[in-house]
Amino acid sequence: MEKMGLIDKRHQRAKTLSGGWKQRLALTACTIHSPKLLLLDEPTAGVDPQARREFWDQIHHFAAQGTTVLVSTHYMDEVERCHEIAYISKGHLLARGTLEEILKKSGMVTWIVSGPDLLTLSTKLKTKPGVEQIGFMGNALRLSSIHPATLVKTINAFKKDNHYHWQEIKPDAEDLFILMAKGTNHAR
Repeated sequence: MEKMGLIDKRHQRAKTLSGGWKQRLALTACTIHSPKLLLLDEPTAGVDPQARREFWDQIHHFAAQGTTVLVSTHYMDEVERCHEIAYISKGHLLARGTLEEILKKSGMVTWIVSGPDLLTLSTKLKTKPGVEQIGFMGNALRLSSIHPATLVKTINAFKKDNHYHWQEIKPDAEDLFILMAKGTNHAR
């Protein structure tokens, strides 16, 4: 309980704990016997950002101690915390390995564009060659493709309008999963 920060909560009934504290309690209960394998099904669903971070610190602690930890999650930022991943969609294994290995094998590229009236730009880009995925991320658009040359050709046509700033960035776990789940790339 001390290791998980639960000492101050030891006299509180579990049903009165917040979601984050309930998850800590559950992790404490399932690790009390020092298991060699820990299976966690979406352990941070509905937990606040600080509790999520602390929970993942504990997961990494268990892994460093030699416990094999298998986590299912729909949060792609959590995927990036894992040593090895397996993308599964609709019961099919889409890819397995480190995130870097899967990204490299996919050949995927991602670009962001910022500037005025991105909604109109998005509408124009959606049907263009090489644009296999497009969506808003904050105040920018993200475009991804496994056909880099085609996407660059499309982007170059839009670069003539100097109102926009284009930048190639490293694809992330979410870019990759969405594209793979659409059936665009079933790399294994």
